[in-house]
Amino acid sequence: MNNDLAKRADLLLARARAADLPIVVAESCTAGLLSQLLSDAEGASMLFAGGFVTYSKDQKTAALGVPRQVLAEKTAVCREVARAMAEGALARSAAGVAAAITGVAGPEPDEDGNPVGRVCIAVARTGYPTRAFEHQYGALGRDTIRERAIGDALTALIDTVSAVSAVA
Repeated sequence: MNNDLAKRADLLLARARAADLPIVVAESCTAGLLSQLLSDAEGASMLFAGGFVTYSKDQKTAALGVPRQVLAEKTAVCREVARAMAEGALARSAAGVAAAITGVAGPEPDEDGNPVGRVCIAVARTGYPTRAFEHQYGALGRDTIRERAIGDALTALIDTVSAVSAVA
């Protein structure tokens, strides 16, 4: 992971500490890399509740409660699945905020035809509407796509935690 991502993870945990807001993540195409980054950050033991790596559709349903019908109708790479993953992680943890990443890092499109570089990210916060985003990074290579997805998830988490801190 690059140094910028580590700095943003540190910033996220500092802001989460100020807001007393534990974090959980649900990952698919990043396969636990966001969890690793957060667990390496200063203060992680007090604010990082953990993560779910749900690489397959079946695991998204079993571990996070993503509806099979949504997966069948929309595929695993859509805002609706990212939203369900984030909300499922939040409901199944002691955290107050959750991020989810689902997408195609490559090198080939997924079994549903989603192109390499399509990634959906969602952030859920107890008592607030869940926000979901779709990114089209393009075929930049597996590592670059994963880093961009993690960077965008960190930005969304920082914005969510900061907005909550400003209101509290």
